[in-house]
Amino acid sequence: MPKLAYEVLHPERNTSCVVFASPHSGRDYPWRFLRTTVLNEHQVRSSEDAFVDKLFDCAPRFGASFLKAGAPRAFVDLNRAADELDPALIEGVRPKGHNPRVASGLGVVPRVVANGRAIYRGKLSLEEVERRIDLYWRPYHGMLQQLLDSAHRRHGQAVLIDCHSMPHEAMDSVVRGGMKRPDVVLGDRFGAAASGEVVDRIEAAFVAAGFVVTRNAPFAGAYITQAYGRPTRGQHAVQVEIDRSLYMNEALVRPNGSFDDIRVRLAAVVAEVALIGQGRMPLAAE
Repeated sequence: MPKLAYEVLHPERNTSCVVFASPHSGRDYPWRFLRTTVLNEHQVRSSEDAFVDKLFDCAPRFGASFLKAGAPRAFVDLNRAADELDPALIEGVRPKGHNPRVASGLGVVPRVVANGRAIYRGKLSLEEVERRIDLYWRPYHGMLQQLLDSAHRRHGQAVLIDCHSMPHEAMDSVVRGGMKRPDVVLGDRFGAAASGEVVDRIEAAFVAAGFVVTRNAPFAGAYITQAYGRPTRGQHAVQVEIDRSLYMNEALVRPNGSFDDIRVRLAAVVAEVALIGQGRMPLAAE
């Protein structure tokens, strides 16, 4: 099994109401899991948000906590609800309504990786799936809420930046003639997960660092944004998707020559975002 459910990087002084998190960059692939998959070690990483944890691990320098997953997404998906169980993968599970994520094989324990490639030869036992949820999903989400609660107690508000990466081709269906290709997609569930003031500040930080930004298309935010975005209670959640081709070779799953430059630019973004709510009255709830 993966050694850790999560790791938290804490600042020396927690001066920010912002919590950064990376639920999909875990890369501790246990040998037992690799023995059960039909994919090789390279293929199974195709759904991983590779190196996103390294891009945002500067957060503690700016007074914010950073939570990163230990278990990889192909093993257990932390950006799904614990009850998003796939009957096509898990023995003894019956379908309950139509869930497009589960139907496509992307439940809390995924059946496929990128491009719909199957992970397993057969089905998993419900006991195995529940073990993964108990050992990895629940501890990660327990710590995430603990960090947000702590930020809210200290600052009167909390802002979650849920950090992800997207394949370069993900924007093909969005880009229209004459428009610049977005580097970053901010997802706030069309305003339901965060106040406009928060999202404006985040977008401005990315734009100032030279990134082209769009909102909610094609990614408006998945389970985490939906579950943790409670702006009327002073808890905001924004999903950040960064084009992988900016900093890595997607085919080889390796950092490219621009990795260090992108990391420096993102540090400027993190520094600015970490200032949200500081030196002013608490953000108005929407």
